[in-house]
Amino acid sequence: MSHNSFGHLFRITTWGESHGPAIGCVIDGCPPRIPLSEAEIQVHMDRRRPGQSRYTTQRRETDQVRILSGVFAPDEGEQLLTTGTPISLLIENVDARSKDYSEISQAYRPGHADFTYQAKYGIRDWRGSGRASARETASRVAAGAIARKVVPGLIVRGALVQVGPYPIDRTRWDWNEVDQNPFFCPDPEMARQWADYLDNVRKQGSSVGAVIEVIAYNVPPGLGAPVYGKLDQDIAGAMMSINAVKGVEIGAGFGAASLTGEENADEIRIGPEGVPEFQTNNAGGILGGISTGQPLIARFAVKPTSSILTPRRSINQAGEEIDVSTKGRHDPCVGIRAVPVGEAMMALVVADHHLRHRAQIGG
Repeated sequence: MSHNSFGHLFRITTWGESHGPAIGCVIDGCPPRIPLSEAEIQVHMDRRRPGQSRYTTQRRETDQVRILSGVFAPDEGEQLLTTGTPISLLIENVDARSKDYSEISQAYRPGHADFTYQAKYGIRDWRGSGRASARETASRVAAGAIARKVVPGLIVRGALVQVGPYPIDRTRWDWNEVDQNPFFCPDPEMARQWADYLDNVRKQGSSVGAVIEVIAYNVPPGLGAPVYGKLDQDIAGAMMSINAVKGVEIGAGFGAASLTGEENADEIRIGPEGVPEFQTNNAGGILGGISTGQPLIARFAVKPTSSILTPRRSINQAGEEIDVSTKGRHDPCVGIRAVPVGEAMMALVVADHHLRHRAQIGG
């Protein structure tokens, strides 16, 4: 199976399946002499880790990451530094329960990739969806932790801004609240409402979708390239590569269609230090595919988790019409754990474009 790599100069290749012995990734192109420790990566792994609340799958994975290569301490006891060689990361699977899926080994679950994988390869790993599982995204989060260290001053933050039909009130946005509730929600009042809503969804064995917003701060102007190397093009592709994502927008996004030219144009003035300052950011920090120096803003929509208890009509590999209900451990809203994944993909894109810009233009 090809296409398991992402990026150009900062390039990652992920490997492993949901119910295999381990998953992981190889990062190629990371610059040398960057301080790096497993603990720094683990901080981000813990934010994505399953089983932390009743609103996510109860699969109990520790998601402990090990660095197998690409770092070295010049002197004993000193900080590990990247060496410029491939960095290999390992994450063991410790709580896979393949028997949960044995009943559907021959069935095509509606909304899943069962049929398409079988149609393409003639074989599929039905244990937790194998390579198609969101378990693969743990490797991306680990790689994204390293990508954040490549761009000086880069800060990437994400938040859940809508669950089902309930969006947050943006006048109550508080970044400090994001890590204070199980939803990565910046609106404390809406977080309480989501809790009640998702309790009912979970008890019914159903699921709902969500919208995630990711913002990258301290991105220098000039990243990206016209036509086929646009920064927003790569951000959109990165977000669309995440499991269950069905839509992406940059800046004002689809809302720009309802604005006038006067409303949409981000006016520019000279700031107190003689630096150009944009008055608004409908462009999401990108014009002509190139960063403006403003925060990069992307949102993506995640569909409801396809694994639900309610029987849905489908077929099996023998071509027989059947009803399928999926048992096992699943997220009532997979969008919750997609927040750190979206952050990781944003960091990977920015790091790659930072190195591409430096290679073409200079330091």
